[in-house]
Amino acid sequence: MKYVKLSWLMCMITTNAFCLGVNIDEAKTITSDKIYYNVKSEEMKASGNTEMVNASGQRVKLNELSLSNKAANVSASDIELWLGSHVYIKADKITRDGDETIAKYANFTACEGCDAYGTAWNIHARTIIHDNQEKMLYFHNASFWVADDNIPIFWLPYYEMPDPSVKYKTGFLSPSFGSTNGMGTQINIPFYINISDRHDLTTTLSYLTKENPLFQAEHRLNLKRSEFRTKGSFTHNKAGKNRWHLYNNDVIELGENARSTIYIARTSDKTYLQKYGFYDYQPYLDSGAKLELFGQTSYAVADAHIFQELRAPSKNQQIASGNILPNIRGTYQTDPFWHETFLSFSGDVLAISGDSADSQRMIGEARIISPWTLWWGNRLTLSAASRYDVYNFRKTAIYEGNGINGSYTGVKSRFLPSGYVEWGLPLYSAESDWTYIIEPKARLTIMKHNDKDSIFAVDNDSAGRFLSDTTLFSTNRYAGYDVWENGNFVDYGARWAAFKGQHNIEVFLGQTYDFKTDKEDFYENGFRNGFSDYVGRVAYSRNYFQISSRFRVDRKKKNLNHMENSIYLGEGKTYLTFGHIWDTQPIDIYSDSSKDTHELVTGAGLKLTKRINIKGSIIYNMYEHLVQRHSGGIFYEHPCYYLSLEYQRDNAILEDYVGNTTFQFKFGMSIDGKHY
Repeated sequence: MKYVKLSWLMCMITTNAFCLGVNIDEAKTITSDKIYYNVKSEEMKASGNTEMVNASGQRVKLNELSLSNKAANVSASDIELWLGSHVYIKADKITRDGDETIAKYANFTACEGCDAYGTAWNIHARTIIHDNQEKMLYFHNASFWVADDNIPIFWLPYYEMPDPSVKYKTGFLSPSFGSTNGMGTQINIPFYINISDRHDLTTTLSYLTKENPLFQAEHRLNLKRSEFRTKGSFTHNKAGKNRWHLYNNDVIELGENARSTIYIARTSDKTYLQKYGFYDYQPYLDSGAKLELFGQTSYAVADAHIFQELRAPSKNQQIASGNILPNIRGTYQTDPFWHETFLSFSGDVLAISGDSADSQRMIGEARIISPWTLWWGNRLTLSAASRYDVYNFRKTAIYEGNGINGSYTGVKSRFLPSGYVEWGLPLYSAESDWTYIIEPKARLTIMKHNDKDSIFAVDNDSAGRFLSDTTLFSTNRYAGYDVWENGNFVDYGARWAAFKGQHNIEVFLGQTYDFKTDKEDFYENGFRNGFSDYVGRVAYSRNYFQISSRFRVDRKKKNLNHMENSIYLGEGKTYLTFGHIWDTQPIDIYSDSSKDTHELVTGAGLKLTKRINIKGSIIYNMYEHLVQRHSGGIFYEHPCYYLSLEYQRDNAILEDYVGNTTFQFKFGMSIDGKHY
């Protein structure tokens, strides 16, 4: 009989003989030139062209089939198995004995039909054994071929891998290779340990030709309402020193309105992260814990920070010191109680402990905000605030009056009332396909004037007060809580914008005037005789092109004092980026005023083909004519495997770290979307 439908028999055959551990849906059909079934001996034979297809789409083609003893023993010849969309096995003969299915002179691939140019890779083996109990494939006398079986790559006497039904399996992962000018060639051999579906561990042994081995580990645990992540490394180098690093980040959800976080970032010394490639160019490491509470209109957080400094001391810049233990702050906003008028309350408790000095502060503020929309579209916002600060200092350097008190111990407090009136008039116009908006804006801020009691603690906050387009129309233009504006000022400016389809244009220009002019300012801030420099921004975007510029222009000389530019052109893997910063004035009181900040950052990517792309980046110090860092790489992404070759040069010099050139090669396989 040419076509015989035996669903129950199909299920027995595919489940027990040929599916190599893949879960089978309800069997669909079996067709063969001839099918014989002996009811008495429960034996079945099929001859000629035989094909079996199940409901999930998995199918088997074969020539001769013999099945007996309720499918405990099976043999077949000229077998073709499709175990997934691209997972394919072809063998001269397949037999089964208990939990083992044995394929002779077999060809295995997880890339069948995924490439129009042919099968990307195949494994030819004299014997492939599938253990249905262990869910493993074992290859004996195996050779790896690519390019549709045209190029042999390597031969292995023995190789094993999980079968396609396995989501997680303990075993070795694909190695990666690297090379540095300081430590020679590096070979990374990762080993994956599966503990459960939500719990696993990856350990990596790194062999270096010019340095002692490096050990790495990464632990992951996901629970119903929390996740835990830990990774670190350790080495005992040839100089006899133990060097290591530890990163940890645990997030625990405590219901709908609370969350806790524990984070650790520590290293043995300042240069270890750079030298061994774990460095993300961070200036310091932050360890601590945080508890957050959420409400409909409120938020509170308590956190602690212990810092580890990675920057080298400089004669031009003081490195901040001290830890924050603890920092507690919260905000609460009422519902509007009259014409959109509402109240907000905030509090902040901070303790900073250093090597020989410490300080504690408590800040509380209440603010009322009342926005109004008046005739002809005028917008008016009124606000008043009352703030009270209490500080306890012990051997703390503070700014007091026009000088620096380097060792103050005692309690200080201050009452700081303030308020502002802000006006704006957005004007709208539509002509042809363009939409135009122009909005003049002004804000008058009134603040209590403290002549000789600014009590700014050096280690508490940043001292920066550079005026920019982002700090204009702010209540306090300083970077932290402790520096007070100390007087009245008015901000004014105008914004113009135009829109048409994908076209977006924006221009902003503004300035501020301080009614009190300090004769001596302890750092350069762009103010002259009360008037500030002009600040602004220009931006344009359309489809795959974006450009923006933020600037500060000297009011008298009309020359640029500060400029930040960024350009992005492209989409996806083909792009060009450009970033530039230039500043002719010092950043803070510790900076060397004789040096300008002049830095250029560029990056580019090019999609050469559907699967091949290259990318690179450069950071260039234009003041010192020095390439600080540059990198590049070529990447190949295939549906069934991936590989990359990357290069990086870092010219940083810090203690025992003197630049580094690194090459790294990565290769991995993918089976039905899972990487190995």
